Amino acid sequence: MLLFAAKLMAELFHKIKLPVVLGELLAGIIVGPFAFGGLYILDGEPLVSLDETVRHVGEIAAIVILFIAGLEITPREFLKGGAAAFTVGSIGVIMPFFVGYYVFTAFGIEALQSTLIATALTATSIAISIQVLTELGKMQLPEARLILGAAIVDDILAIAVLSVVTTMVQTGNLTPDITDIIFLILKILGIFDVLLVATVFLIPRVLNVERIWKSKGSVEGIATASFFAAAGIAALVGLSPIVGAFAVGMAVASTRVIKQMEDYVSKLEIIFAPLFFAIIGAQVDLRGVNLNVLYLAGVVTAVAIVTKLVGCGLPAMIFLKDRGKAMKVGIGMISRGEVGLIVAGVGVSSGVLSNDIYTTVIIMVALTTIITPIWLKVAYRRDSSKPSNSHSPSPVTT
Repeated sequence: MLLFAAKLMAELFHKIKLPVVLGELLAGIIVGPFAFGGLYILDGEPLVSLDETVRHVGEIAAIVILFIAGLEITPREFLKGGAAAFTVGSIGVIMPFFVGYYVFTAFGIEALQSTLIATALTATSIAISIQVLTELGKMQLPEARLILGAAIVDDILAIAVLSVVTTMVQTGNLTPDITDIIFLILKILGIFDVLLVATVFLIPRVLNVERIWKSKGSVEGIATASFFAAAGIAALVGLSPIVGAFAVGMAVASTRVIKQMEDYVSKLEIIFAPLFFAIIGAQVDLRGVNLNVLYLAGVVTAVAIVTKLVGCGLPAMIFLKDRGKAMKVGIGMISRGEVGLIVAGVGVSSGVLSNDIYTTVIIMVALTTIITPIWLKVAYRRDSSKPSNSHSPSPVTT
């Protein structure tokens, strides 16, 4: 039902020239268990239920999407934009966290709840922006490459922040040792470096041996096994699984079988992309909305938008030397997703977050996810309506 509804809404949004990812998200909201999917009961359960199986499908879909994103950039290109990606991604985590924390405490929200909300603001949901940029055919532009690299750095740092905050919630300790925090962040960055080097070293040496892979589908099968294995290893050592999949995608991008893989993943994307966005949409529960929640959601969403727009857009301007492209980087980093939902889940299950704050975080995730594709598409449409000039795209400098 989620896939069918997602494809129907994608067709509708394509016809009215809106991002299809937005249609897929709305499809999930409409047929999800908190809307029409919950009206019909089958064997004591809603017709559409977000059970463990559905959530696992969503996680698998996220892994596939980030592997596909990795195919768009080689390790050499990733490292070339390393300083830009690290700067934009780092500030894009630091600014939302600290601004969010101080704004929410100023509004009278107690410290631990403010810390959890601030953590939910840190990580960009890169899958949304990737889908829009791919749909618009913009993935090869400098700002798109910067969004991709910065979002990966952003995701790694956000996982480190999430690890620290989850420990704080579980122990009730609001003042953890700063040395422990620094050690945890360095450990997570080090693990990613090792994972990236290992995949870049091994994957091309396996896939480029053409005399071995003669059977139909062997290369595709080995690559698929590799990115799921890397996702599993990443999760095992405390990273987000999508980081492992992205690393393998970059490794495959530098092999001789890249064209073959691009044809293969275009088929995977038909199923997994709409499913992922429909499942994200289906998690939006608007039944707990009241005036207090709407007020808080407005404040949280405004902080979420402004801190990414400024925190990522301003440093991007230094590297891209173009205000319009830097603005697109800021817009592309606005959408929140998995980390926000995880934080909300941890907070409400531990009793730290009130129901109103929990609903507020969910609404913030939903609104930023809806706003980003529309704003990004409008920004590029505005560019295409301007008279073209002969200047070539600015490179991302290190």
